[in-house]
Amino acid sequence: MENNVRELLPIGSVVLLKSATKKAMIYGVKQGDKASGTEYDYIGVVYPEGNMGEGTQFFFNHDAIDKVIFRGFENDERETFIEKLAEYYDKK
Repeated sequence: MENNVRELLPIGSVVLLKSATKKAMIYGVKQGDKASGTEYDYIGVVYPEGNMGEGTQFFFNHDAIDKVIFRGFENDERETFIEKLAEYYDKK
């Protein structure tokens, strides 16, 4: 996605990842994996189960999404957040 944060899906979105059999629900955007130092577009959990404890969350990037099943909630507050995030990455 080349840091195009304006294309990020909102939290709560449900997607099917390429080569996946279970759906994933996004619960965070632009998340860092402390273990590897890598930044990812999203962190998610399996849907409909959700968080089932340590090791059940996973990182992925926008290009790993095969299909958007449901787009999460969007409002002015999210728009402001995305604009601030875009400004941050534009300066980076």
